[in-house]
Amino acid sequence: MLRIDELVAQLGGELDGDGSVRLRRVATLEQAGEGDLAFLANAKYLGQLKTSRAAAFIVSSAHRDVVADRPRIVTGDPYLYFARASRFFNPAPPIVPGVHSLASVRCAVPPSAAIDAGAVVEEGALIGEGVSIGANCYVGRSARIGHGTRLAPNVTVYAECVLGANCIVHSGAVIGSDGFGFAREPSGAWVKIPQVGKVVIGDDVEIGSNTSIDRGVLDDTVIGNGVKLDNQIQIAHNVHIGEHTAMAGSSGVAGSARIGARCVIGGQVGIVGHVSIADDVMISGCTLISKPIRKRGVYTGGLPQQTHAEWVKNFSHLRHLDALANKIRLLEQRLERQEARINPSPSCS
Repeated sequence: MLRIDELVAQLGGELDGDGSVRLRRVATLEQAGEGDLAFLANAKYLGQLKTSRAAAFIVSSAHRDVVADRPRIVTGDPYLYFARASRFFNPAPPIVPGVHSLASVRCAVPPSAAIDAGAVVEEGALIGEGVSIGANCYVGRSARIGHGTRLAPNVTVYAECVLGANCIVHSGAVIGSDGFGFAREPSGAWVKIPQVGKVVIGDDVEIGSNTSIDRGVLDDTVIGNGVKLDNQIQIAHNVHIGEHTAMAGSSGVAGSARIGARCVIGGQVGIVGHVSIADDVMISGCTLISKPIRKRGVYTGGLPQQTHAEWVKNFSHLRHLDALANKIRLLEQRLERQEARINPSPSCS
């Protein structure tokens, strides 16, 4: 348990109310009870704020007086404050240093690192201080893992790939697999192009479960500092992703695309190869990016849902758009000729 004034002393914010109230965890407005700290980040949940049984709240200045009977932490961004408070109450579990007897390690490992059963670390790998390598992970020859980075069980890091400091890689992620590179014979057969680049990942990157990041063909695939990748994302060879960009699940980025810094990319977005996206771009879910984006802003390419009957009716019109455009063009030309006959241009004398 932690007094609320002690939390504010650690994280900042403005405290209204009794600072001696003790907190045990962060909870939702709906589920919070005695000893819980809840937060209001969206005004549409104002009704839940009024009825919540939480011991204290994180709110913006606009809502500081809605629940004046209990302590409030007033802050400009309640959701951000919630994230920091949640980390305070739920720190990452400490690692237990040591190499399990059932791990296969062919390189020097610092005493502060932890390598679990079934993990394989090949020769030439560089393992930083405080690294945690989960059960059944594979770290290839000459790969580098920066200090404080944690690999969950069943992560694969191919040879020569680089992970920076304090990264988190979730189970099933594959870093450094071959990119999809083939040339075609006249017969139609495919010739594999060796993928000899690396994957270079910066510091403080989080990679979701079953996400794949392909190594470059000749140059490297590069993931900048602070990038956050959700589950089941495909990053193809030679892609560059700028610092602090976040990408939601099931998105795919084709080869040699370049994504700027601080972008936010929704789920199931597709980005075609060789396009560039500027810094500070937001892309709505299910959007296809097929040409460069040169200016910051919000971009959307999906259609809103509709009933099947409405979709069939609308699509039947869509199939005839070209013919309709031709008809409109002909009608415009006919109107122009009629107007010319009615209002002839004055002749020059």
